[in-house]
Amino acid sequence: MPLTAISIKNAKPRAKPYKIADAAALYLLVKPNGAKLWRMNYVYLTKHKTLAFGVWPEVSLAQARVKRDEARNLIAAGLDPAEEARLARLRAIEQSENTFKAVAEEWFTKNEREGKASVTLRKIRWLLDKAYPTLGHRPIAKIGAQEVLLVLRKVEAKGHYESARRMRSVISRVFRYGIATARAERDIAADLRGALITPQVKHLAAITTAEEAGTLLRAIEGYSGHATTQFALRLSPHLFVRPGELRMAQMEEDLGTKLDWVAVDHFNTGHPHSHIMLRGVDDRGENLVIAREYIAHGMRERAMEIATLDLGPRTDLEIEERLRHDIGEERLTAIDRRLNRQMNEQRIVSASDRDPFQQSLRAGRLQKLGKLGLAADVGGGHWQLADGFDETLRRMGERGDITRTMQRELTAAKLDRSASDQAIFDPTAKDPRPIIGRVVTRGLADELHDRHFLIIDGVDGRTHYVGIGKGDAVEPLAEGSIVQIEARAAKVRKSDRTIAEVAAANGGRYSVDAHLKHDPSASEEFAQTHVRRLEAMRRMMGSVEREADGSWQIDENHLDKAAAYEARRMRDRPVAVDMLSPVPLRDLPQADAATWLDRELIADKPVPVRDAGFGREVKAAATARTQWLVEQGLAEERDDQVIYRKGMVETLRRRELMRVASKLSDELELRFVEAKAGERIEGTFHKRVDMTSGRYALVAKSKEFTLAPWKSVLGRHVGKTVSGIARGDRTSWKLGRGRSEPTIS
Repeated sequence: MPLTAISIKNAKPRAKPYKIADAAALYLLVKPNGAKLWRMNYVYLTKHKTLAFGVWPEVSLAQARVKRDEARNLIAAGLDPAEEARLARLRAIEQSENTFKAVAEEWFTKNEREGKASVTLRKIRWLLDKAYPTLGHRPIAKIGAQEVLLVLRKVEAKGHYESARRMRSVISRVFRYGIATARAERDIAADLRGALITPQVKHLAAITTAEEAGTLLRAIEGYSGHATTQFALRLSPHLFVRPGELRMAQMEEDLGTKLDWVAVDHFNTGHPHSHIMLRGVDDRGENLVIAREYIAHGMRERAMEIATLDLGPRTDLEIEERLRHDIGEERLTAIDRRLNRQMNEQRIVSASDRDPFQQSLRAGRLQKLGKLGLAADVGGGHWQLADGFDETLRRMGERGDITRTMQRELTAAKLDRSASDQAIFDPTAKDPRPIIGRVVTRGLADELHDRHFLIIDGVDGRTHYVGIGKGDAVEPLAEGSIVQIEARAAKVRKSDRTIAEVAAANGGRYSVDAHLKHDPSASEEFAQTHVRRLEAMRRMMGSVEREADGSWQIDENHLDKAAAYEARRMRDRPVAVDMLSPVPLRDLPQADAATWLDRELIADKPVPVRDAGFGREVKAAATARTQWLVEQGLAEERDDQVIYRKGMVETLRRRELMRVASKLSDELELRFVEAKAGERIEGTFHKRVDMTSGRYALVAKSKEFTLAPWKSVLGRHVGKTVSGIARGDRTSWKLGRGRSEPTIS
């Protein structure tokens, strides 16, 4: 019979210990001294064992049963609950010993042994002492970004902005040391880049007296730092140049010409960086062209020299620590590159090396690659590397970078999303599902190749990382706007086949007239879309040629060229991004305009929305929007259903259109003319007008203007003449005055 609270309370001690059974191996052990202990007997690997759950009444009957069930679950999973409890106690003890202060002091001692300058050590000590009252006693693995930020904010509050920035740097180095010694998992302080106030640089007054100049020269002469820095300091009074100019002089010496240059610091990505623009002339007086080899290697060597000038050379110990850290990395490392160079045709590589340190690196790294399934031990100290192991490691590293980027941006946006709900959108996957969601941020993934990304908080409750290709592939998007993202299909289009057919029947030439003759049912507007296709191929690939008379020379392998164009376009523009709402979700429920929510409410097949993350916010906003529509008389509740008034979306769209048009009419002092379906629109394109209902193009004449549905191609024609035919929610545009100009539907 299961135990009850009353039966436990009434259990009296006896001369010898005795048991009172509950259920599922749980029992109460009553001692002669009156103590009542919770116990559970179980069998693990044929051995009989006993598990202790504590003393009654500190551990109640309900709590004891929960612990029993947890132990049974561990046994079912093939684990020993007693051993798991022992390991948990050890982990707790280890965490309590691995406090921030303990790790920081160990790192500080390491810096002392490496011979860091005493002034540097004093600065580090001062900054650590400021952090210890709040962080010192905390296990380093348990410290969160908010705790570190609180410490830094206290320093900032006193106006010590530079000290706060340096303290963040020192705390970051302590965390990195904790990671290297397996006592921390990530550098929390790194997530706080950009959270602190940037101190304003205060330039010192110029030295204008002989006495001040003498003091400076004596200080330079007495400087006892790095030898290279001593030389640069002693050279500067003779040249009277700024440090940056002294460094740029090194490049001018390499290139043999004077350089004009300007630099700007960028903080628009997770990695603050600087852009340098150079301009110079060669010995013939023409624009200077810098060799690729110098850009790839020469500038890097100069940068290394400058870093050494400022920071001193890396010690052997620092280099060895970096390489040891690479052993366990799940990305492509310097060790992997060396293995890749030294493997034979069968991809066999030896784990041995003449240098004992290098051998330990190779052996450890090969063991790691073996666990990852990227290398196999073939005996005799030799390993066979998997085909493409380097590319696999490169992709793993990129995925790790993406994961860290997502976590950093979500933290900055104050969005709590679990790691299991974070996904990377792959446009090359089979039938990838479109993503609909809120723009969290846009960033630069690869500055060298101009690759950008979006982080989207989806209605499916997941957060998506989306590579969008080159920067100009997607127009700027405001954070909080709602978009739909679809993978582009890299395949030959029907228009490509039509062009090939028309050209084959016309001696290898394509033109609008030839198209209309080949297919009398086609319209000129339809044929112009094929011209646009050819124009795009010519601009990007140069694979087709336009003749002076406006016709096009089409080769027999035109479809192959079209396929190559699509593949190239896919690399640069892997996804299509459609704006659903330029207005954030929070402003949609009360908007007196046609919104994305309205279109979803009346849709025959609305977008599936998950009750989690952004999806939950969308559901709440849709409910609030429905209530607003009922209050406005645009919907009514009937028999537990909501009936939306016919033409509701168009009514709301025209409300906003007329309201915005009235305001623009006052600003421009022009009369507004609403474009009706089938009417011709003509005038000068002035600008894009963003509304909640959508985007419009402002096209004006001398005395009047109209607002027509927007097409992104219009962005390149500001101030130019455009014309088109209004077709409801879209416009067929013709750009320019000539008949040969393209038409855009």
